[in-house]
Amino acid sequence: MKKDIDKYVGINNDQHGGMTNIGKIILDAWVFGLIEEKETGENWKLSAIEVLNHQVNAEWDKYGCMVSQLPEDLFERHQRIYQEAMERAKTAGWSGEIETAKDT
Repeated sequence: MKKDIDKYVGINNDQHGGMTNIGKIILDAWVFGLIEEKETGENWKLSAIEVLNHQVNAEWDKYGCMVSQLPEDLFERHQRIYQEAMERAKTAGWSGEIETAKDT
């Protein structure tokens, strides 16, 4: 059966325990309450992910794209969501090296 490449696999099925570019869009959407935390994006068309990405970016722009500038409630939600996501990702074998590797 052919895999549908224009749909997202969902944060729970994504590589690196969901710590990918699309996975982080989902995480940020949870932080800003754009989608419910139970929504994983599974089977979403990539065009819908792009729309969500624009919404997430608009929210980040309000705070200078800086976690430290988030209001207390959003900061605490961000910390919780990302801590849980990193723990899941580490269990799945993610080490964070992707984010810290220099482009060559």
